[in-house]
Amino acid sequence: MFKRYFVMMAIAVSTCFPAFAEQESAPKLAYFTLEPDLTTNFFTQGKKLGYIQVRIDIMVASTTDLPIIELHQPLIRDAVIELLGKQSEDTIKTLSGREDLRKTLVEHLNEILLPETGRTVIADLLFTKYLYQ
Repeated sequence: MFKRYFVMMAIAVSTCFPAFAEQESAPKLAYFTLEPDLTTNFFTQGKKLGYIQVRIDIMVASTTDLPIIELHQPLIRDAVIELLGKQSEDTIKTLSGREDLRKTLVEHLNEILLPETGRTVIADLLFTKYLYQ
């Protein structure tokens, strides 16, 4: 009886260790929030001026990339404000435009950070606050 129990425990333990090894080697995603919120104006039709305020969380592939994002935060903030200011009213106010804007921001920020870091740092980007008027 003891041998049977011991063999079953040995099999159970041996099957668990590869799973633990895979979890440890998998990179852990991390987020960096650009604070304070970014506010700028955008193009509208007519004489009215449109404003947009966003809070952005930047997703990086590893926690080791967080200091890189923090170091280059002024460059990132400037690029986001510049790109938001160039958008049309339709892009800002529609869901499909917002999604296209999010994808464009990820590509644009990675292009800007590539000469500074030597690699692609940003995995994704989330709008955690998105207000327009």
